[in-house]
Amino acid sequence: MSPQPDPGGAPSLVIRGGHPLKGRITVSGSKNAALPEMVAALLTAEPLRLRNVPEIEDVDSMAACLRALGVTVERRGPTCTLEAGALGSVTPPAEPARRMRASFLLLGALLARAGEAHLPLPGGDDIGLRRVEQHIEGLRAMGATITETDDGEVVAHAPRLHGAHIRLDMPTVTGTENLMMAAVRADGITVLSNAAREPHVADLAVCLRGMGARIDGAGSDRIVVEGVEALHGSDHAVRADYLEAGTFAFAAAATGGDVELDGLVCDDLGHALQKLRQAGCTVEEGEAHLRVRRSGPLRAVDMTTWPHPGFATDLQAPYVALMTQAEGMSIVSEFLFENRFRHVAELARLGARVTVDGRSAIIQGGDRLAGACLTVPDIRSGAALVIAALCAAGVTECRGLHHLDRGYQDLVGKLRRLGADLDRTPGGPVGAVGAVGGG
Repeated sequence: MSPQPDPGGAPSLVIRGGHPLKGRITVSGSKNAALPEMVAALLTAEPLRLRNVPEIEDVDSMAACLRALGVTVERRGPTCTLEAGALGSVTPPAEPARRMRASFLLLGALLARAGEAHLPLPGGDDIGLRRVEQHIEGLRAMGATITETDDGEVVAHAPRLHGAHIRLDMPTVTGTENLMMAAVRADGITVLSNAAREPHVADLAVCLRGMGARIDGAGSDRIVVEGVEALHGSDHAVRADYLEAGTFAFAAAATGGDVELDGLVCDDLGHALQKLRQAGCTVEEGEAHLRVRRSGPLRAVDMTTWPHPGFATDLQAPYVALMTQAEGMSIVSEFLFENRFRHVAELARLGARVTVDGRSAIIQGGDRLAGACLTVPDIRSGAALVIAALCAAGVTECRGLHHLDRGYQDLVGKLRRLGADLDRTPGGPVGAVGAVGGG
């Protein structure tokens, strides 16, 4: 008997597993690059045109926050034009702002442009402690006065920011981005030591340089920003989403398929591709092109997440799903977040043998999974559950699709084009992950 749609009216994803993924798709633009680049529009009164913007819920939430501040946001497919000619507010609406952690990026840009900001503390996926002290201490070093209210808001003032040497305790991605955006219009030179090196951090720097910012070292652990009086409008193409690409690469390997991915930077996936090769997959890298195929058994390979250029924490959950299909035992350790194994309990419903010991998951792979009814706990766990369901015998229903809607554009359509047998039941937004009967 097939799982039934959620009586509460929320959409669900019904997956009939057992079909190797085969075919070719194009990778969408990066969520983690597009969101800070949308925020960068606050730094100028002139239009900023972003191309290759993913059509996902987090982009819609950020657009709602920016519109509430007085920014004109126009969307035409993957193109988003933003114009912050005159700000009408420095307080984004609480509901969309609390929905995602990226809303806290508004802090640095608003201080640089307006000299003040009122923000709720960030939300997003519940994957563990993601503190914002480094953001706040860095901005204080640049001259901002920041207080936290009892009801969970951050109130910041800075008539004029100035340069500083900021040494980050950890290479926080959003902290690096926040401070970089604040620094581009500050007086003097700002140095960020132990900066995050993720591809989306480097892409934000490319976007800001196109707007007239002076930034050196983005993509390394030391970023130097020389403040300028004003930025101007620009046209920028958002970098491809290497996390989406990695998810599809793991899905191809897990199902024993043969998938080609277009439009990405293969170097962004360095460690993930290394693990795929070690596991017995054939990986071919080209210019903006990647092919992953598997014809033999999958080998168990241990993995530990690490800040870029290490193995991305956002690909840990999909990797655990991949290892459920490997012969033998593998250990996956999560260095960055203490609550990022929420997919394990759901994988167990499919018959996966995974146990958590502290910050490590121990996977006894090779057992055939069987369909079940699952609940998606967060974006990347959702990707893991989809991969496992594609491998499972029978029918799996995944509920809680708003998480997948936040991070993956047209997931159902792309999987269908690769030969997967799945549908999305009615009851919610369809733009992000496809609709029943559609591609």
